[in-house]
Amino acid sequence: MDNGLIALAAAVVGVAGTLLATALSQRMLARVQAAQFERQQQSAHAQWLRERDVTELARRRDCYIAAGAAFRRYRISLMTFLWLVRDDEVTPAERAALDEARHAHHAAFAEAQMVAAGDVLAELDALTETLAGVYSRTLRLGSPDPDGSFEDVRAELLELRAGWETVRRVMRADLGADADPAARALSGGGRR
Repeated sequence: MDNGLIALAAAVVGVAGTLLATALSQRMLARVQAAQFERQQQSAHAQWLRERDVTELARRRDCYIAAGAAFRRYRISLMTFLWLVRDDEVTPAERAALDEARHAHHAAFAEAQMVAAGDVLAELDALTETLAGVYSRTLRLGSPDPDGSFEDVRAELLELRAGWETVRRVMRADLGADADPAARALSGGGRR
């Protein structure tokens, strides 16, 4: 009977091993699949973050371009209008052109308030406040109680160019345009 018991024990161990191997292999396969799924989720999330950063950077860049163009147009319109006021040649069409440039600037600035980085927005706020003052003083030049002279207003308009250079520098820094390519890659493209 010893041989019979040994054969029976060997058969039980063999059947148990076969059953356990199937269960263990399924469990290991489930772990591998779960780990693979987790890696895919992490990769998809990282890709989503990269795409979001690229989209945000493009939005800020487009906003900054629009703000720059609107600022230049408004400043030039103000300068032109200033000379017309001095020469007493203001027409309704000239006034309408100035108002159009002013409204375009306000629209570009409104977009910047939603998109721009905080440091860029602070610079734009200061620049826009100065522009508003120059606009107001330009309109009052022909009145009995002007706020400054033609030369004062002209000098302030010329100084706005230097103010814009500061804004442009802050915008470029926000976009990572002034960094070398290796530093930009490490910083995520200048995102703040």
